[in-house]
Amino acid sequence: MRYAAQIKADFRKFTREYGAVMSLRQFFELFWQKRKDQEWQKVPKAMRMAFAQAGSSSDEERELAALIAAGDREQANALEAELFRQKTRLAQAERALAGRPTRKAENEQRIAADKIARLQQNLADLQRAVPVPEDAMIFPGYYAPVMIMMDGQRVIVPMRYRCRLPGWDVAMERKKPGTYNARRDNLETAWRQLFGYRHGILPIRAFHEHVARHRLERRELGPDEKEQSVVLEFRPEPPQDLLIACLWSHHKGEAGEPDLYSFAAITDEPPPEVAAAGHDRCVIPIKPEHVDAWLNPDPGDLAALHAILDDRERPFFEYRLAA
Repeated sequence: MRYAAQIKADFRKFTREYGAVMSLRQFFELFWQKRKDQEWQKVPKAMRMAFAQAGSSSDEERELAALIAAGDREQANALEAELFRQKTRLAQAERALAGRPTRKAENEQRIAADKIARLQQNLADLQRAVPVPEDAMIFPGYYAPVMIMMDGQRVIVPMRYRCRLPGWDVAMERKKPGTYNARRDNLETAWRQLFGYRHGILPIRAFHEHVARHRLERRELGPDEKEQSVVLEFRPEPPQDLLIACLWSHHKGEAGEPDLYSFAAITDEPPPEVAAAGHDRCVIPIKPEHVDAWLNPDPGDLAALHAILDDRERPFFEYRLAA
């Protein structure tokens, strides 16, 4: 899952299935912070819709739904303002081309047209009421609902999909941006402060990976051929939810900022069908009967934790080119 994943869109149902509670305070803080930072897109639409359409079961949820509606409106206003700027840019380029064509005017026309198309699509996606699978996609730096143990209870907490390890600050994190993937062979070294201590589970439906085209086609690169990558979507067959093994970290917020919860998905050697598609890693789906033991790890018995990772779910992963 080094590229992206499709989280379980109806994750509130997941709370009922596994007896977990929602950390509404942390969801509220996340939505408020991303709205303030103008990073609304880092909260998947599926997460926002889960609360916006949840009904008014409590004052907290009504307040959260109102915050999400306000954030969506602000995002729409920002997209519309940028769309107006790009349409003005396009009109200026077209006037210039009608008078005296230049390379600069041609570039301006092309860039503005491309940006207009993307902005229109983003605005349509934001305002769309009917969910689609892409609404549940997360990428490194995005947020997802992760189940952990907190005060003796299973809790769903929104976490950033890129782990800030204990002792790190923002500068250290920037130097090592690949910590959304915790390799199993590094669990007792690079991840030793979290493995055996802070375990989580991320429910997903599918994951996406960058794969070299020549590996997918099972051939060697040509003499003058440059390596190209394609994005593949891997889905379990038969379709099912996967409980992905994760490690997580908690950093206290400073200067009035909210706390940061972040996580990484544990990956291991791939099953044959994923390897045949040209990829060398795969997430580890935990069996439901191991959920309690995984979420309540014993740091003095790492062998038992490795045994859980070995006794994983083993669905067959079908793949296709991602849209």
